[in-house]
Order: sequence, then C-alpha cells, then structure tokens
Amino acid sequence: MMPGNHTIHYHEAEEGGGLGWMVEFLRSMGKPVAATAVVLLAVVLSYLQKLSLEGEMLYAMFRAFLQLSVIGFVLQFIFNQHNAGWILLAYLFMVTVAGYTAGQRAKQIPRGKYVAGASILAGTSITMLLLVLMRVFPFTPRYIIPVAGMMVGNSMTVTGVTMKRLRDDIQVQMNLVETALALGATPRQATHQQVKRALVIALSPVVDNAKTVGLISLPGAMTGMIMGGASPLEAIQLQIVVMNMLIGASTISSIMSTYFCWPTFFTKAYQLEPKVFSQ
Repeated sequence: MMPGNHTIHYHEAEEGGGLGWMVEFLRSMGKPVAATAVVLLAVVLSYLQKLSLEGEMLYAMFRAFLQLSVIGFVLQFIFNQHNAGWILLAYLFMVTVAGYTAGQRAKQIPRGKYVAGASILAGTSITMLLLVLMRVFPFTPRYIIPVAGMMVGNSMTVTGVTMKRLRDDIQVQMNLVETALALGATPRQATHQQVKRALVIALSPVVDNAKTVGLISLPGAMTGMIMGGASPLEAIQLQIVVMNMLIGASTISSIMSTYFCWPTFFTKAYQLEPKVFSQ
C-alpha cells in the first residue's frame, strides 16, 4: 500500500532468498520458450511470401530474449540492494541511452544527443520529483525504475520527433524566419509557428493515446497488473497515474528541447546558422 490521500494498492511478488529467484526464473521459462512458436509461424509466412525478413525476425527475437533476460537479472540485483544510488545509476543510464537514440533521429542538429539527453532528463526528473513529493510513488527501486523507464521511453520518442520536425520546418521556411529576424524579431518570435507545429505533431500521439486508453486496447501496465493477480479496479488506478505522468514528462521534455536547440540554430548575431540548415 502506498501513502497519500488517494491510496493505491499494488501487487508485489514475494522475493526468494539467495539464488532462489534464479532457479525460479529458469523454471518459469517454459511459457516464453513455447511462445516462440508464434515467431516461427511468422518466419514461415515470411519465407512463403518471399519477404526476406526471416533473418531479421530471428535476430530480433534472440536479441529481445537476451536483452530482457539480462535486464531482469540486473533489476533483481538492484531490487535486493535497497540503495538509492542504484536507482539514480539506472535512471541516468536510461536517460543516456534515450538521449543518444533521440539525437540519432535529428542528426543534422549539432550536439543533438546532448540536447535530447538534457531535455529528457529535465522532463522526467521534474515529473518524477513531483510524484515522489506528492507520495504517489515511494522512492524505492521496485517503483521508481519501472516508472522512470516508461517516462524516459515516451520522452525519447517525443523529443526526437520535436527536434527533427523543428529543424526541418525552419529549413523549409528559412525565408520567413530570416525576414522576421531582419525586422527585429527574437529567435523565439521568428520561429513561433515552427515550434508550435513541431510540438503539436510530436505530442499528438501521446494525447490521442490518453483519449482512447481502455477503449481500443488495455495498456501494458494495466494488463501486467491484471495478469499478475491484481483486481481491474486496482489496475486502472495505476494506469491513470501512468497516463498522467507520461503526458507531463513528454510535454516538458519536448518544450525543453526547443529551448535547447536555439543556441545551435542561431548565431550570436541572431542569424540562422548556415551549417545546420545547408544539409
């Protein structure tokens, strides 16, 4: 049970001592292995249709299995430590990988990986701090790491789209932006429409997902709790919290990315940087 005015109950599995969890993990791998039959069916269909995706499908399945297995052992280790340092280390690792991935989407932006990383860090840390201060989640690895992972993942996608779209729109409308700058507009004023368009496009999927949650499909967090034995009423409480925090973190991250991009878009004389928009 978590503290707060509106208490939320969460289902937790009991932890075994010593290496018991590893033995239990190996015993429970029967179902995941059996589920590979679905992938094998997809491989056969790809071969029959001559899609040439068989190798990629098998590689993707193997990589997903390996990555999830490794992260499962890592999380089990961190959960058993009860140390705030491991929480911060795992969080910073996720932000670093997310910043690199989002920066790859906007390769034309100088120091794009750092811009994306700083934006994601700002959005997710502010949101996480508010949730902890309001006692929605306790500051423990079992809660913070999964929650941070969801926020970082969504912020990564939104930030990458915002940065790329903003740069591309400014490039297409360089004449309008340069005219506004020549008339005395600040970079913010000259690119207001481009910033607005980039943010709307990037955030629309997150907002649309919140509008249709539960009507089209049951989200991952809610599904996981129900399959883990929690009641649907408990599951929807958690999912409401998740949707709220995803919108908050994504919005902050995407807006921050537009501010962090400006030093790379403009010279000190408030002119568009030719190196950024000549590619």
